[in-house]
Amino acid sequence: MKGTFLREVPGTSVVHRLWAGTKLVSVAAISTSLLLQPSWSMLAAVAALLLLTMVAARITPLALPRPPWWLWALVVFGGAINLVLGVDALAVYGRGLLFTFAVLWASITVAWTTPMAEVAPAVARLASPLRRLGAPVDEWAASLTLCLRALPLLVDEIYTLFAARRLRRNKFRNVDSLLVDALTAVVSTAIRRSTEMAEAIEVRGGSGRITKDRRRPGPADAAALVVVFAICAAGFVGTSF
Repeated sequence: MKGTFLREVPGTSVVHRLWAGTKLVSVAAISTSLLLQPSWSMLAAVAALLLLTMVAARITPLALPRPPWWLWALVVFGGAINLVLGVDALAVYGRGLLFTFAVLWASITVAWTTPMAEVAPAVARLASPLRRLGAPVDEWAASLTLCLRALPLLVDEIYTLFAARRLRRNKFRNVDSLLVDALTAVVSTAIRRSTEMAEAIEVRGGSGRITKDRRRPGPADAAALVVVFAICAAGFVGTSF
């Protein structure tokens, strides 16, 4: 899944220009709709919406993550087990897989079309009513953004560790030494990355600037939410027939 996983794909499409909060609300609406009604019609409606979003955002298939072969093997193995239990079990298993795929697809689409710097201000604005209850909204938003920013770095480091393991394959005497070396490398890398990120935040004026508002929703955001809610409602209506 290396490459554009959880990274912005540069572009000037209408989806790229939407406010980050609009995309987060859309993902929440899609996830809630699938959770309340995980039917085939709802899955089809969400898939059509996500495909339309990819076309509008001009995201090419080259940006799609490429899972390792063992993940596909686990999916096939799970399907074979459920097939033994019966067709109904296989149908439930298939809906569960598609549910997971749809939520992951929606989340990655947001990452493809949204700079990480815009996520924290959007989260802070969406959660601003909680400030009246004394909730640390800015701290939550900053922590979320830093976690999202660190995920691609973590993926890169894992691939680097795997590459080093292949080069040193003959130097490992047993599994214990491999685990110790891998754990040591992960801890040292995490410390180095955290230090670099802390220094970068300090240079930019501290964590308070992470949640500083930069953009506001506009008419295009309202139209996008209307489309999302309409397609989700169509999924509910299709289930009743």
